[in-house]
Amino acid sequence: MNQKKSTQLLAPADHFSVLLSPTPRGARLARLLAADWMRVRGLPYRVAEAAEHLVAELAANAATHGRLPGRSFRLVLLVRGATLRIEVTDTRGDDLPRRSPPGPDAESGRGLLLVEAFADRWGVQLGPVPCKTVWAELDLAQPRPAETSQAPDPGRVCSGAVGGLLQGRLPEGKEPNQAPPLPPTERVHSRE
Repeated sequence: MNQKKSTQLLAPADHFSVLLSPTPRGARLARLLAADWMRVRGLPYRVAEAAEHLVAELAANAATHGRLPGRSFRLVLLVRGATLRIEVTDTRGDDLPRRSPPGPDAESGRGLLLVEAFADRWGVQLGPVPCKTVWAELDLAQPRPAETSQAPDPGRVCSGAVGGLLQGRLPEGKEPNQAPPLPPTERVHSRE
């Protein structure tokens, strides 16, 4: 029987999966591959940036704490509806992630704090033995502003966010986004 093989170009998949070595190089490659996949898919910048940090942290944890000689870790990225899910599976199901406050001089121990800060949701799933999967989810849709937030006031100086750097009224005679006056000059220089 002659069966013809056909090649078909597909749109970017809603999922990505790859096995990587549990080394610093494998963790770095995980971040680079994830960044490229998200760029091709056209994910919103704020999601892609947060996801890149999450992949870097989860992959580094898998390479550091989930490492067994000869065993790889798996990175999976899934888009389901309006959610991006990041999964990192390693072969150390006996060593679950623990959040503990690091000492002020500690060089590590802040990874799960970063995961909590960047992810909308995260957790750990056991199995199949001897594996564990640490996952994090990011909402793709922009969060809606709170009902109590005020509309921007063009006469108010701020960074654009609640708790901005400078807040207060503009001085008299100053327009929003107006550059400060130039200092007086003694002489005018020319290229003559």
